[in-house]
Amino acid sequence: MTQPCIHLIAGARPNFMKIAPIVRALQADGRLAWKIIHTGQHYDRDMNDVFFEELGIPAPDVRLGCGGGSHAEQTGKIMVAYEALVAADKPAACLVVGDVNSTAACSIVAKKACIPVAHVEAGLRSGDMSMPEEINRLVTDAITDWFFVTEPSATEHLKREGRDMNVVYDVGHVMADNVLYQADKLSKTADTSSYETDAYKRQHARYGVVTLHRPSNVDSAEALERIATVLRAVSPELPLVFPVHPRTRANIEKFGVDLGANVTLMGPQAYMSFLHLWKDAVVVLTDSGGLQEETTALGVACITMRENTERPITVDEGSNVLAGTDPDVIIPLAMDAIKNGGKRGRRPALWDGKSAERIVKILAEKLV
Repeated sequence: MTQPCIHLIAGARPNFMKIAPIVRALQADGRLAWKIIHTGQHYDRDMNDVFFEELGIPAPDVRLGCGGGSHAEQTGKIMVAYEALVAADKPAACLVVGDVNSTAACSIVAKKACIPVAHVEAGLRSGDMSMPEEINRLVTDAITDWFFVTEPSATEHLKREGRDMNVVYDVGHVMADNVLYQADKLSKTADTSSYETDAYKRQHARYGVVTLHRPSNVDSAEALERIATVLRAVSPELPLVFPVHPRTRANIEKFGVDLGANVTLMGPQAYMSFLHLWKDAVVVLTDSGGLQEETTALGVACITMRENTERPITVDEGSNVLAGTDPDVIIPLAMDAIKNGGKRGRRPALWDGKSAERIVKILAEKLV
């Protein structure tokens, strides 16, 4: 008998971090077939064979090549391309992760083709409708068949929105699965000299890591200057390394923002090179959703420079502090991390490296 085939949708680099543990769990379980569908939402020249080797998964089966354009153009291109694939493939289910445009676009196409939708990382809410990701989350969860949630707040959101609690599954977090898997792999890597970040680590016994990409932090001179004020105050006490998102770098240059003499800028990093860097940081200063979770999984002090988070478990239980964007609040928190080690928290109960196994077991029971 032919195995039911699931489409695993990924549109951007972080999606593959979440897909990877699911692929490994599918391989181990053996009851379901799958195809990795890369929508091409984010074209990344570094997503080559080595990238997929690092993750322990095969390269995508299908590349839709739908990068570029505005939100509407991109979403529309993905829907048109994915609809043709669905018509040809007739998958048993469509599994989407996270909250990018590809997540919402492929969910809509699958649902209209009467194909069940599984959403991994369902139910997360920031309450901030100016975030494109929040709209994608709401749209996707409005039509999802099986909700795989990472934390109790997500279950509460879905309950309040009237979803059927019989198809909401608290499985833990595949992002934690991945970072634990990769950190273990890294600990067994004898030679890390090929990583760009290795030279920086050899020169600095203690350091902090900065990442910034959210429009609210980097798309205006005023917002970038607020962050620069923090970096200029913190870096004399602790050297900072900042792998810079291309848009962020362009805006730093455009607005003539001075980050301070003790801040080292480098280009965006491959997954293992970046993990090699931040896992040993004194503190991480970020506006990333994924990094809030990954630092919690490994117990690294994290200060999130945003007014809200859709991942409150990282604050309630983990090593994350939600600081807002006021330098007068962020700077003392950073100084505390430098002097006293900052917040360590604990890893949430189900963030045990087995979330993908739980997801695959549920899907196999539904589909086989």
